[in-house]
Amino acid sequence: MIRGKENQNDKSRNIYSRPMFSVIIAAYNRARLIERAIKSLLMQTETDWEGIIVDDGSTDGTYSVIAPYLEGETGIRYFRIPHGGESRAKNYGIGVSEGRYITFLDSDDEYHPDHLSERRRYLAENPGVMFLYGGVRILGNQFVPDRNNPSAVINLKDCVIGGTFIIERDVLAALEGFRDILLGPDSDLFQRAVEKGIPMAEIDKPTYIYHHENPNSITNVLLKKKKGF
Repeated sequence: MIRGKENQNDKSRNIYSRPMFSVIIAAYNRARLIERAIKSLLMQTETDWEGIIVDDGSTDGTYSVIAPYLEGETGIRYFRIPHGGESRAKNYGIGVSEGRYITFLDSDDEYHPDHLSERRRYLAENPGVMFLYGGVRILGNQFVPDRNNPSAVINLKDCVIGGTFIIERDVLAALEGFRDILLGPDSDLFQRAVEKGIPMAEIDKPTYIYHHENPNSITNVLLKKKKGF
């Protein structure tokens, strides 16, 4: 394991207390986009969180974009690991996290400023919920490959978006994190939670902003091939 620069600041929290949320950002060659994600985390009205950036062996200068946000009391920690894929990077982040709840922010997406505060309020009002999901605003292409039939596409509105997951730490440990599969690791985790009878709930406030505008994304390339151009 290669460990990069790590910011140990705790945002003035008691060092013996766990943060409410651990926000895991897995990144691979996201120098052009990751700053938007980081800024949206720092703009949260909810302050009881830690940010964990796991750099999955980027080669495009991603760290140089991240570095300024590791100075001072930002609450963000950074780890660099050999390239192994998104699921492995997320699982690494889960392993070093300390929060009561684990959640995610894809490196090319962003949070509305009230994202974490709205989720905290919902969890306080519904204390039996152990796995919260939903509440997404989609920008760009609305379709992705169907994990059960990769030659077909489905609307993102009919999918679960992994960035919206907020999962109790013990529950995520019992589920053993993300499996290393090409299509649908988020859906796979979700389905395993359903099968285990984990108390789950969907929130409808669209405070997770899912960017799908990139014409060179894997999904959009697949769609172009399907359409014959």
